[in-house]
Amino acid sequence: MTDLDPAIAARLTRNPDGLLPAIVQQEGTGEVLMLAWMDDEALHRTLTTGRGTYWSRSRQAYWVKGETSGNTQSVREVRLDCDGDTLLVVVDQVGAACHTGDRTCFDAGLLEPGAAESA
Repeated sequence: MTDLDPAIAARLTRNPDGLLPAIVQQEGTGEVLMLAWMDDEALHRTLTTGRGTYWSRSRQAYWVKGETSGNTQSVREVRLDCDGDTLLVVVDQVGAACHTGDRTCFDAGLLEPGAAESA
């Protein structure tokens, strides 16, 4: 059982697995760093510790960003979208955010609208 504030929990619209996507954004620049997943417990831990804490769907375990890599996230704010089904986690990221060692997970290439039609 989680200690997440019941008023916050009531506002969340979770997927069938009890999770919400968490978009992680760099404070100040707005750079999108990564997408992770949170359940009520991960959100509670994030809000109470100020460290990005997520649910690993592959490992079925909680993980704190930077706990093993040293690439930490200091959480500055957490926002809920209008539907209550997505979180925006604004952080001060130290080091790489992506598990590949890159600053962001969103640098693998630009997908241009209409590019497939001209190929």
